[in-house]
Amino acid sequence: MTYLNLTYICLCLVLLNGCNIYSFSGASISEETKTVSISYIRNQANLIEPNLSNKLTEALIQKCQTETDLTIVDTAADINFSGKITQYEVQPISIQNNETAAQNRLTIGVEINYINNTNKTDNFNQLFTQYADFNSNTNFSEVEEMLNNLIIEEIVEDIFNRSFMNW
Repeated sequence: MTYLNLTYICLCLVLLNGCNIYSFSGASISEETKTVSISYIRNQANLIEPNLSNKLTEALIQKCQTETDLTIVDTAADINFSGKITQYEVQPISIQNNETAAQNRLTIGVEINYINNTNKTDNFNQLFTQYADFNSNTNFSEVEEMLNNLIIEEIVEDIFNRSFMNW
């Protein structure tokens, strides 16, 4: 009896996934939506990290490729992403008694414009911000790439969830 129940559950999940009612990544995308275009995310922050635009754009492309069935195209897509990095800054936090910072915080902010040509009600223009803290005794240049990668992963997850998760 247990084998029959397990077989039934697996069959239902496969059918639901195949009908685009549910995907295993959790993405909810209509059947009419087939393509996505991701424009280069420009860096317009006051402090520029040279590789940040490339890394962020590539991370969003990779996320869409691995977690959706959408085809990546250059123009005229069903879904279009564009945006700009608006914030890249390091600020002291956790001030100690001697008025020095025990920790610093790297904050990255990205403004994303999402256009869904198959469902205009899903369109948005939103600022996504994430941060990571690090010890003030640490040389920022030694941890910058690691912090950037961590923050980019979180921002891309936020963008993806806002765009494709209809909970």
